[in-house]
Amino acid sequence: MYKVAKASEYLAITGSGIRDIKIAKKGWVFPGQSCAIIEVSPVNYTFQVQAMSAEKLPFVLPAVFTIGPRVDDEESLLKYAKLIAPHDKHSDHVTELVQGIIEGETRVLAASMTMEQVFKGTKEFKQEVFEKVQLELNQFGLVIYNANVKQLVDVPGHEYFSYLGQKTQMEAANQAKIDVAEAKMKGEVGAKLRQGQTLQNAAKIDAETKVISTQRQGQGRKEEIKVKTEVTVYENEREAEVAKANAELAKKKAAWSKEAQVAEVEAAKAVALRDAELQGEVEKMNGMTRTQKLKAELLSKASVEYETKVQEANWDLYKKQKAAEAALFEKEKEAEAKKAMAEAEFYSRQQAADGELYAKQKEAEGLVAVAQAQGQYLRTLLGAVGGNYAAVRDYLMITGGMFQDIARLNAQAVQGMQPKISVWNNGSDGSEGAAAGGSAMKEVAGIYRMLPPLFKTVHEQTGMLPPSWMGSLPDSTNPPNN
Repeated sequence: MYKVAKASEYLAITGSGIRDIKIAKKGWVFPGQSCAIIEVSPVNYTFQVQAMSAEKLPFVLPAVFTIGPRVDDEESLLKYAKLIAPHDKHSDHVTELVQGIIEGETRVLAASMTMEQVFKGTKEFKQEVFEKVQLELNQFGLVIYNANVKQLVDVPGHEYFSYLGQKTQMEAANQAKIDVAEAKMKGEVGAKLRQGQTLQNAAKIDAETKVISTQRQGQGRKEEIKVKTEVTVYENEREAEVAKANAELAKKKAAWSKEAQVAEVEAAKAVALRDAELQGEVEKMNGMTRTQKLKAELLSKASVEYETKVQEANWDLYKKQKAAEAALFEKEKEAEAKKAMAEAEFYSRQQAADGELYAKQKEAEGLVAVAQAQGQYLRTLLGAVGGNYAAVRDYLMITGGMFQDIARLNAQAVQGMQPKISVWNNGSDGSEGAAAGGSAMKEVAGIYRMLPPLFKTVHEQTGMLPPSWMGSLPDSTNPPNN
């Protein structure tokens, strides 16, 4: 049968006439041969890899890997056909294989890096994982077409990234509040300063305007009074000239009547009264001018003093408000610092507890390993001596230096002692070996001969006497009769 594979497939032919496996896109399948179709399209594998950094901080690494056979290498296709192709590429077997490789390499790499290095160097971390996983996948003929490492996620109960984000957000918010408060302070101070300067300049201009207006009014009144005075003087001069003319006329005309003279006197008096009235008006206008000037000066001074007092009161109020805000901000910062110190102390205690637990676990593992090694050592020794426990015990006592320690301890125990040493025997000279009594009676007789010297030696060295039922020591003053 002649078979042709699709664009994303290959034919794996085995059997008669083929040494191992033949990979082809099309070909004849003869009797005695078997043909399997290999699907080489890549597959997406999504994982939630749980890893732990060098500081023992757990995190979740969501990742999506697009993995498929390496189609540009015949050797890789042969490996894939032998190892992976018999299984469905979506089966649990292939998924667990790929997941085990990815999780194992990711955990090993994450354990050698700190959380800060993993978080800041996501691109480098991804590249390292890509290379390590690809190296393991090569033995199965697989290649990574694409690897997408998503944002790191906290493990429930270990909210490292959440707290880090909250810390950054709070720092930015606090800095923004500080900037807004400073800008607001500058704006309010500047506005109050400009407002005060405006009021001061306006009051100054109003006062100067009033003074100049009063001066101009006074000068106008002066000019008016001067003109009126000149007119009056001129009129008086004219009247005087008329009076003089009248007087000359009266002198010339002696016949003027008495009424004309009275009219002249009245005219002269009227002129004097008019002059006094005009002088009074002038003085009155001068007094009014001085009064208006003093009023203008006092009013301007009072206005300026009022605005100054208002500005001082506003400034005192502003300083008190800022002092209260500063005290409140300081209390908030102090509370935040205490909270951060408490969290840091809790974290350090937790790390110390984890370190102590890890040390205890390692110590227990070391003890187990030592016990296993010693058990293996004992099993090897028992096997070497054929299961003879006494031989193993003697060997361990010799290699452990137990006999040397016993000799040393005994030497230290008798060091400085002066014991009485008695050497004795049973008196046998060996001539009784051929006696007819036999060897049994000989041994019994030897024991009885040994007892008196033994009792004597014990009595000399310890002062103790044997019990009465065992006999008594011989009296040296009365030797026994033979």
